[in-house]
Amino acid sequence: MIENILSASELAAKAASDTTTYKAMEVAHAWVEDLYDQLMESVRIYRDKIDQDEFCVVYVIASDPLLPTLRRRKFYCWPYLPAPRPNQGVFLYKKSSDRLSRLWILPIAESMAELTTPGFVVDKNYELMQAWCKAFFKGNFWQFIRKQHNISMLSQEEFDHLNKADLIEAGLESPNPRVSETFDFSKIQAGQVENAGNILAFQNV
Repeated sequence: MIENILSASELAAKAASDTTTYKAMEVAHAWVEDLYDQLMESVRIYRDKIDQDEFCVVYVIASDPLLPTLRRRKFYCWPYLPAPRPNQGVFLYKKSSDRLSRLWILPIAESMAELTTPGFVVDKNYELMQAWCKAFFKGNFWQFIRKQHNISMLSQEEFDHLNKADLIEAGLESPNPRVSETFDFSKIQAGQVENAGNILAFQNV
């Protein structure tokens, strides 16, 4: 484990000292190159564990407390609409059609705030992202998503509220996806270490 941490630290330092100028779109394409494969790998793991036809496949981009230049992607599946947050992508998987479709993509917090600044004009390619960000700050995010994609899936908060009495009677509590599990540093590999400057460039495209 220690060797992996040192290796990741050395690679992170090397990336930070890299003076090469990268095109933002090239970084973006590299970052999402295997995204579909990773999403479908999550589907494979959770498909038989979630007893419903439709569920969400989520990925979040997280920083690391010990290696500030390290960025890692975390994938998981969820039976409800997850709470929206910056640096998050959410897709809907349907077992009956074996189809994966995008529900929303949210950028970093600073970009979300900028996109919702009154009078801020965006390129046509970012109008949808701007709409998601506006719904986030207005507090009607899930309603907006359901109308946009013509789905009826509840959020965990809504599900718990509707079934509160039954959950209490059964002595059950819904798991909290916001509690992060301890990161296993032995999982760090060379290909997972990213230059923080490059990531920020991608996120602000």
